[in-house]
Amino acid sequence: VQLQASGGGSVQAGGSLRLSCTASGITFSTYMMGWFRQAPGKERNFVAAINFSGGSTYYGDFVKGRFTISRDNAKNTVYLQMTTLKPEDTAVYYCAARRGYNSGTAGFANLYDYWGQGTLVTVSS
Repeated sequence: VQLQASGGGSVQAGGSLRLSCTASGITFSTYMMGWFRQAPGKERNFVAAINFSGGSTYYGDFVKGRFTISRDNAKNTVYLQMTTLKPEDTAVYYCAARRGYNSGTAGFANLYDYWGQGTLVTVSS
């Protein structure tokens, strides 16, 4: 199983980035997908998750309408569109895949089965 994240980079505050994560080795359409992030010296936090079909999405409290998660099951890819970026969004962003679906535990990192290598997002002020 491999989750390949890409799209990170450096951007100024107020800017936008779109992260992508392409999965292989799993039946993608049967996995809930999530994005988490970890800033230096801090714990990993939930960013967003999406159910099998893409019909239901979940977000961390800090997102406040700035990020949008989506997926393309034909391309085995999940996306995270990030807008109005802030310096505090600086972190390594990880995608993750989870068998099964439970909306109440979408943000529980320990319930995800597979993780990508992470992509660094740096937001300067």
